[in-house]
Amino acid sequence: MGLKLNTRFRHTIVNVICWIYALLFTYASMSKLLDFQNFRIQLGQSPLISSFADWVSIVIPAIEFIIVILLLATRFRSIGLIATYTLMVMFTTYIYIILNYSTFVPCSCGGILEKMTWKQHLTFNIVFVILAGVSIVLIPRKHVLTTK
Repeated sequence: MGLKLNTRFRHTIVNVICWIYALLFTYASMSKLLDFQNFRIQLGQSPLISSFADWVSIVIPAIEFIIVILLLATRFRSIGLIATYTLMVMFTTYIYIILNYSTFVPCSCGGILEKMTWKQHLTFNIVFVILAGVSIVLIPRKHVLTTK
């Protein structure tokens, strides 16, 4: 019974983290799309990605929506969690570089995240990177796609 409870507990934690991420990415992508022009302009002001702002402004919300679908489909959850982890590491690295190596700090976040300072946003992202990492470690092995 201890192993079964442990597996059930792990499964519950992974489910909760997946739902938190699904809500976060749905909210984030919708915020970007609802204020698309502003989002694209702010990306264009970024010293790191201004050259790619037009296509990044479309690709990021699309990736966020795809990840939500992967996270909610149990069969593809492990892929969704790895994609989540990767995207959050990329976002966190971007924020770190902007904070520490850029003379100009643009804002390209929408909604409630726009109210955070960049340092608060960095902390927020680090916490979410850790959550994604924990969920990858805890996901039951039967949910990890194999080559069979």
